[in-house]
Amino acid sequence: MLLPPSETKADGGDGPPLDLDSLAFPELTPVRRKLAEALVDLAADVPASLTALGITERQADEVARNTELWTSPTMPGLRRYTGVLYDALDLKSFRKPALEKAKRRLAVASALFGVVSGTDRIPAYRLSGGSSLPALGTIRSLWKPTLEPVLRGIDGLVVDLRSGTYAALAKLRPDAVTVRVVTEDAAGNRTTVSHFNKAYKGKLAAVLARSPRDPSTVDQLLTVVSRAGLRVERTGEYSLELLTGD
Repeated sequence: MLLPPSETKADGGDGPPLDLDSLAFPELTPVRRKLAEALVDLAADVPASLTALGITERQADEVARNTELWTSPTMPGLRRYTGVLYDALDLKSFRKPALEKAKRRLAVASALFGVVSGTDRIPAYRLSGGSSLPALGTIRSLWKPTLEPVLRGIDGLVVDLRSGTYAALAKLRPDAVTVRVVTEDAAGNRTTVSHFNKAYKGKLAAVLARSPRDPSTVDQLLTVVSRAGLRVERTGEYSLELLTGD
């Protein structure tokens, strides 16, 4: 299951400094290193960093995080990312067996790292999928040639929960399952929701992460999710709609 990242990230960590060679998907290491070095260099110029990252002076501490990219402590990716989706995922409530499944089943898209596994130890940083760095150009142009073949090579059923910005960095296989979060009015008309989108994707991720078995087909996935009490319907061979209760 491929999750979107979050702009907000937890502080601190108890792991050693960033070691790119220790991360999953080693094919991505050259681009990761190029981006990390460019981000640290850019952080020496705070005004230029604010502009490139699309943030304000009140968020200058985010630039400081990038300054310390190679030296700050790390923590597993599933703990580093925070926000609505990760609150709904609620890893803190997982018992050890379920937590081990979550670490194995969940990965997070990343502007800086391309994709990280649940156990990859990463520092806090600031970089968005829609950003453009003065020395390198757009994040999309950097990642697409390298990241796409890596993601397309993932075995088994893949559920894509990425936002549009991160989906644009690399396409998945045609049989990857996409999920649209919708609300339904009294007349049965459905519209895509924004307010509850991340929360419901977090709930879906929690259900699939806890599942006793790995679903290998879309039908099996539907069964797992429905039994957990979420309303989900198949709208295409590899597309689903997840209905909110609001």
